[in-house]
Amino acid sequence: MAPLNDIVPPGVVTGEDLLKLLTHAKDNGYAIPAFNCTSSSTANAVMEAAKLNNSPVMIQVSNGGGVFLCGKGIKDPNAAAAGSVALALHVRALALYYGIPVVLHSDHCAKKLLPWFDGMLEADEAYFAQYGEPLFSSHMLDLSEEPDDENIAICCKYFQRMQKMKIWLEMEIGITGGEEDGVNNEAVDPEKLYTTPEQVYAVYDALSKIGNMFSIAAAFGNVHGVYKPGNVSLQPARLGKHQAYAKEKLGSSSDKPIFLVMHGGSGSTKEEITEAVSYGVVKMNIDTDTQWAYWDGLRAFEKEKHDYLQGQIGNPEGPDKPNKKFYDPRVWVRKAEEAMIKRCAVSMELLGCTGKYDVTVPKDGVPIYNFKPKSAVDKAMGAVMGAMHKAGL
Repeated sequence: MAPLNDIVPPGVVTGEDLLKLLTHAKDNGYAIPAFNCTSSSTANAVMEAAKLNNSPVMIQVSNGGGVFLCGKGIKDPNAAAAGSVALALHVRALALYYGIPVVLHSDHCAKKLLPWFDGMLEADEAYFAQYGEPLFSSHMLDLSEEPDDENIAICCKYFQRMQKMKIWLEMEIGITGGEEDGVNNEAVDPEKLYTTPEQVYAVYDALSKIGNMFSIAAAFGNVHGVYKPGNVSLQPARLGKHQAYAKEKLGSSSDKPIFLVMHGGSGSTKEEITEAVSYGVVKMNIDTDTQWAYWDGLRAFEKEKHDYLQGQIGNPEGPDKPNKKFYDPRVWVRKAEEAMIKRCAVSMELLGCTGKYDVTVPKDGVPIYNFKPKSAVDKAMGAVMGAMHKAGL
């Protein structure tokens, strides 16, 4: 297959470019890390890590992350959507400067959080009407707590709306254990941590009738949070059984007809991750480990410069010496970013995506506000599509 640079442009990728990117990953045996970001600082750290490691990357925002981005002092029902959109616009404005492909994604959305999902889709539609592509590259629906039939039916309903803009859908069938972003599955029946081939194929069968831009997060013992390697009973071989079952049902020539996703990777061994990727996992979520790395960078800086951080004036060099160059947020936030960048690189290496993309910044430079409005005809078509959606068509 052609090198990734030949088929996917740098910057935020959507639609057919996203399909090409994930197909390249699946066909070439690597996965792309999806890092949860809660600020412009963490988003920039992720993009810098991708640039330094010549890797495509995914930046994702959770419901809680969106609320934080909006500002914890804002008590508005649309805060999560507004904050998520703000992060997406930030990444859109800067991604091309880093010269690597960036996927903009929203993380787990349970049934109770669907208003957040609706808000982001409204932003996608408005952006699509103006620029000919959605604001986000992809979104995830996590209705794994609901009965399978309801889970699949709701996913199909949203996928029909998303398909018009070529937005990728990620869905979850089976439950990821542990606790994340207010969803607690710590007491779940252990059997529900393992999805069956029949469940996975039922999802594929339903969604493939609508479009081909979707992936499935099938549970194989995954648990959110941080655990020592070996303390989580992952069974990646089950993913191979899902692919084999689908291959037989479809009569497919491909050994990996389904795009799979891995959640709850903290505590997984290198061997478990490598095996999961070999079965068609194209995306792995990383959050807990990079949270720690970000904090650890700050912790180490504070420890080293402790005596310079006890007041604005006065340090070991003298009672009148100023400390501004130590407590300036740009200094200690940068230390946190540098630690997070190093941890992002670890995930890129584990998933095999390091060195897959040569950093490419446009020769004539990056235009500020890199937005390209559509033609008048395309705008009119976008307006028609929006009107049809409002009319329920």
